[in-house]
Amino acid sequence: MNNKFEMVAKTFKGLENVLAEELKGIGAENVETGLRMVSFEGDMATLYRANICCHTALRILKPIYKFHASDADELYNAVKDFGWDQYMNTSQTFSIDSTVFSENFRHSRFVTYRVKDAIADFFNEKYGKRPSIRLNNADLVFDVHISGSEITLSLDSSGESLHKRGYRVAQTEAPINEVLAAGIIMLSGWHGECDLIDPMCGSGTFLIEAALIAANINPGIFRSNFAFERWSDFDPELFEEIYNDDSREREFTHKIYGSDISPKAIDIAARNIKSAAVGKHIELKVKPLQEIEEAPSESGVIITNPPYGERISVEDMESLYRSIGEKLKKVFKGYKAWIIGSNTELLDMIGLKPSLKFPLYNGALECELREYVIFDGTYSEFRKEGRSVKNEEFKGERNKEYKRRAFEPTFKESRSEKRPFRQDKEGGERKRRQERPPRFRQESSPKNALEAKYRKPYHERHREEENFKRRNVDKENTEKVHSEERTERIIKFKQPSLSPDKERPIIHGRRNSWRREDIPQNAGTENQPTDNKE
Repeated sequence: MNNKFEMVAKTFKGLENVLAEELKGIGAENVETGLRMVSFEGDMATLYRANICCHTALRILKPIYKFHASDADELYNAVKDFGWDQYMNTSQTFSIDSTVFSENFRHSRFVTYRVKDAIADFFNEKYGKRPSIRLNNADLVFDVHISGSEITLSLDSSGESLHKRGYRVAQTEAPINEVLAAGIIMLSGWHGECDLIDPMCGSGTFLIEAALIAANINPGIFRSNFAFERWSDFDPELFEEIYNDDSREREFTHKIYGSDISPKAIDIAARNIKSAAVGKHIELKVKPLQEIEEAPSESGVIITNPPYGERISVEDMESLYRSIGEKLKKVFKGYKAWIIGSNTELLDMIGLKPSLKFPLYNGALECELREYVIFDGTYSEFRKEGRSVKNEEFKGERNKEYKRRAFEPTFKESRSEKRPFRQDKEGGERKRRQERPPRFRQESSPKNALEAKYRKPYHERHREEENFKRRNVDKENTEKVHSEERTERIIKFKQPSLSPDKERPIIHGRRNSWRREDIPQNAGTENQPTDNKE
């Protein structure tokens, strides 16, 4: 169990340093930050703790195979040559998740299909049968990451994303991601030293995550399962020991306050808080921001996620953001406020100078996290008192150049890579000239609609897909209004009859019925049926 191996923790861009601190706190070694990820080393106990204890991790991966491939055939052959039977058997199910950043591989779904085919062919040729694919709740989840020609295959130890804590039983429209909420709280430096307020709490994500951080409760205890529980080397006794360890929990002596203009949102927040069993730390109230006249304490922290005007809209967004600034200045003197938003023009409507601006992503929306230090009087008077708005404890790093770990393939290098360096005229070894990275080249016009779609940036594709889903929902609602029952009441058709003197009853819903009037008046009557009931 003391065998140590490399692991990778995925997170949101901007939260790498916060996650690195969390990993060091659980005993991880050789912790290095990258872009949207943190690499580290440890044993199986470290892997279990990373899944259970980390607030800002999305997934914990265990790399098992690294190699180079420049096209689909090389990818297929390399994957097929790997010994997959050491990780699963033919009776198990598996799924594949691919992430691609390469000129050689354009579509992640195509990579997924090729890897799946290679694994299936490996088992078919060796055992005559193969494990099945299962998109949800598969026994094993493999992660494929391609950067240029460097390919890493990993075991996903988490299964579902770790932001799905398990305590959320209901939600409002467009709730903030749990990992992002926890990351913003930890970026602010708040760990329960004072009161925390969210005056637009929605479904209560900030409130619950703040309570978990303040009391140091592991966020993974609410989940029903992890993917590593289905691994062949899973140690249930070690997992139970780590899962039930609450020795790091602490007493929270302050309070967390949440309010919202919507009674429905407060009801949903109350249900989620009850599910997370943190109700003793949180106070909820139905109250609009504009009606808040008194702060609960002399100092504290405000963290909130107001509407952006994208998915949730308010009639007058500018008025809302101006009222935020007014309340901060008049009511919450002595506080620090952290506000995240995607519209910088609306954030400017707050009317206060932020002490810090930090870029983040909320889903596909490019956002900005701003800190406001609220003080009484003018800024010059504030400075004369020897105080500063600069946040020295901020854990995020802006404009950081990430350094990747050296890529070390897990198979023997090819013959061309073993070839010695050429010697120069003096007999010494001459270094190879490093290849320049390929420049961006202007592509020709897309050949079809699918290619045109995937050439667009991710956030544009995501916005178009959301709009398309919204239009379909509106269309379905419209179609429901014109139901079959209502159509039958509106459109009435007459039952066909060969006898013009008889009263023809009305029949509903028969669009293809014909009428007696359509028969020509001079039509012969010799072939017409006779009425024998007279």
